[in-house]
Amino acid sequence: MKSQHRRFRIRPFLLVLFLCSFTFSLSLSQVSLTLTPLQFNPIATAQTLNPNQLVEQGIQHYKNGDVYGAIEPWQTALTHYQDTNKRASAAIVQENLARAYQHLNQSEKALTYWENAIAYYRQIADAPQVARLLVEKAQTYTNIGQPRTAIALLCNPSPNDCTSDSALALARSTQNKPTEAAALGSLGEALRRRGDYKSALTYLQASLDLATEMGNIAYQTSTLTRLGNTYLSLANIHYRRANSATIRGDTIQADKLKKQALNYDSEALTVFQTSLNLAQTHNEPLGQLRSLLNAITPEYRTQSTRHALKQALSLLDTLPDSRDKVYGAIDLAHVLTQGDTNATTQCVTPESPNQTLHLLQQAVAIAQRLQDNRAQSFALGELGHFYECRQNYSQALDYTQQARLAADQDLLAKDSLYLWEWQAARLYNAQGNPTQAIETYDRAIATLESIRGDILLANRDIQFDFRDTVDPLYRQLIELRLERASLSSTPPDQKTKTLTSVLNTVDSLKLAELQDYFGGDCVLTAFNQERVDLVGENTATAVFSSIILPDRTAIIASFPNGEKRLTWINTDRETLRQEINTFRRGLESFFRTYNPQPAQKLYDWIIRPFAADLDQANIKTLVFIQDGILRSIPMAALHDGEKFLVQNYAIATTPTLTLTDPKTLNREDLLALALGLTQPAIIDGREFPPLPNVSWEINQVKTLLPRSKGLLDEDFTSTRLQQELNQTVYPILHIATHGEFGGDPENTFIVTGNNEKLTITELDRKLRTVSRRSDPVELLTLTACQTAAGDDRAALGLAGVAVQAGARSALASLWFIDDATTAQIATDFYANLRDSSISKAEALSMAQVSLIEAGGRTAHPAYWAAFILIGNWL
Repeated sequence: MKSQHRRFRIRPFLLVLFLCSFTFSLSLSQVSLTLTPLQFNPIATAQTLNPNQLVEQGIQHYKNGDVYGAIEPWQTALTHYQDTNKRASAAIVQENLARAYQHLNQSEKALTYWENAIAYYRQIADAPQVARLLVEKAQTYTNIGQPRTAIALLCNPSPNDCTSDSALALARSTQNKPTEAAALGSLGEALRRRGDYKSALTYLQASLDLATEMGNIAYQTSTLTRLGNTYLSLANIHYRRANSATIRGDTIQADKLKKQALNYDSEALTVFQTSLNLAQTHNEPLGQLRSLLNAITPEYRTQSTRHALKQALSLLDTLPDSRDKVYGAIDLAHVLTQGDTNATTQCVTPESPNQTLHLLQQAVAIAQRLQDNRAQSFALGELGHFYECRQNYSQALDYTQQARLAADQDLLAKDSLYLWEWQAARLYNAQGNPTQAIETYDRAIATLESIRGDILLANRDIQFDFRDTVDPLYRQLIELRLERASLSSTPPDQKTKTLTSVLNTVDSLKLAELQDYFGGDCVLTAFNQERVDLVGENTATAVFSSIILPDRTAIIASFPNGEKRLTWINTDRETLRQEINTFRRGLESFFRTYNPQPAQKLYDWIIRPFAADLDQANIKTLVFIQDGILRSIPMAALHDGEKFLVQNYAIATTPTLTLTDPKTLNREDLLALALGLTQPAIIDGREFPPLPNVSWEINQVKTLLPRSKGLLDEDFTSTRLQQELNQTVYPILHIATHGEFGGDPENTFIVTGNNEKLTITELDRKLRTVSRRSDPVELLTLTACQTAAGDDRAALGLAGVAVQAGARSALASLWFIDDATTAQIATDFYANLRDSSISKAEALSMAQVSLIEAGGRTAHPAYWAAFILIGNWL
């Protein structure tokens, strides 16, 4: 399945960057609204001769693909219109400047011009124009990763009850069918970017129906593209979920998901073919190229004949020189690079290296003739990568340096600059210059950090390729630095400094991973701009950080005196995964005698190298910042041959110290909103059993934490939860119900009353609303949850649950255990928590140890090890 659904995919980040101008220039707003970038109201040409000439000059530049050349005369004309108080003409020029800057990805400037033009049309009460520009403004917000804002502009709060000043309501009230179709299409695209694919299909189909009714071909082709992309998004999700099912051994579910994915690919192919037919009928070569490029991925995944690739290659030669042709040539060069990976740095054997080289050289030549620095940057950088893969490092570095120079000459080319800095770093390392490589890696990451939000949040689909496109950049730098720290010749103080740099880079990676997983709605509040170990001279806490590399895994332990120590697990990533999964399966074997050997092996790898240091420093608490598959296991269950780790230390985990608030819990006014479900439920066709002991659990929470409030079964709804949060500030939110952490946020949810499903993203929105008027939730407790064994992406969702939900800490379970034991652990935890001298980590450890020491069936780690504390452990 993997090779089917990943093969022949264009390098993902580059696909979005390469085609951004191509796609946006053909979007609904650009091709056929009342005023296009190339059409002006007569008022714009009935003024004095000089500004009109400037306007026409800008139009010609824009037609020729020279967007930069269009901006200068338009800005001069705008100044003239403003000075002479010709506001209507100024508004029209501002619209076109907005489109030009949007075309160049300069969204802030675009939004300013949209707002100025909208303000003018509002003043003269021109509702149709306001509606039209609101659609375009919304599209800008969608393109920069703010689909929620876009949705509010288009139709807030719902299509059946749009506010009167929203774009869709204004279009309908003025019976403006073209703008209504554009608003529906833009709404569908915003929903797609937000990850609500089913709703996106509904609105896009409505837009297509309206465009077909009007006979508007441009609207039809643009909406068909969006429809096809939505089907591709659904296919990608199902391929990923099938992968997760395969990892956890659920072959029946995996096969079902693969079949659904292929069906969505087939739907996408049908849509793209329809779009291609329309573009061919109306002789629109750029529209044809777009449809063909879009069709290549689903065509290969469904093992269809390679018509799209052959047609696209033939069509490209007939196109006039333009930025679109540059990007099209680069994309086709990638398609010709056959491989089983999306990795940005992966080198594979092209089907036709000569043709690939010709396409890239053609792209460079056209970009240079157009004097388009941004296009040159991508074309030269890709040519450098071509030679890198052939180990011609000297020529590769030459082209890469040219790409960096071109990017430097474009103020907004950071999205390409970081790629070529990264590429240069790899080349320096390949040439045996690690010092220069590390310096260049640092620059690449610094550049990426400045635009990471824009890249990761602009399009939900990019998240599927994060590990292949961004993750390696961090890990390559980490590995280089770790190699230096491992040298026996490295002085101790330099080793500590190097390890500190490694941990700072690891924290940056963790932030990027979380932002990637939770998508555009993720709000990350860093309590420390730089990584600060929350272990000081007066603490008894050690922090363990793991970094999984292809051939080995690094464990770094940070001690209260500032010392950092490094050890290696000398086994490759896949062997480590197998060992971790064996350990996890043994923990969950409720009805088998527990075998401690896997736990002892992991203890010997991770803890034993530091055991003497831990004793000497009188450490009482261990905090783990885990990587990859290690997130999916409870460290409390490691075994030294005599005792479990939790019997010697309090245990906690956190996704990153940067996001950990070191504030201690205020014990004076502890109260909780305790919600629970005792009844069976059916969610997405799956049955969840009743939890009869939840009622007792909720009552115990209310008893131990006076003034707390409980909501059970039908009273536990999303609406009621929001009402309670609005009325009362609850430091603790205790939720006792079924929940699952999946490979994506849409598949991470809790079950509420009346068979409702509340995703972690929806829960976050509720808590964020509350946190704006009060302190964040101190503790989010989720009992009866489960995370699939072996699925480290799902484990990432669990690791980040406190961060995403806006809580300082979270207490959650890795797998489902009987609700009687869950209730006991929760009760003991809260009873311990009332003592101000006991930290949250100690409160949980004490509850777990009490079950171990009580003996009987609950001493088996299957019953107590599932619970982990995430985030602030104080």
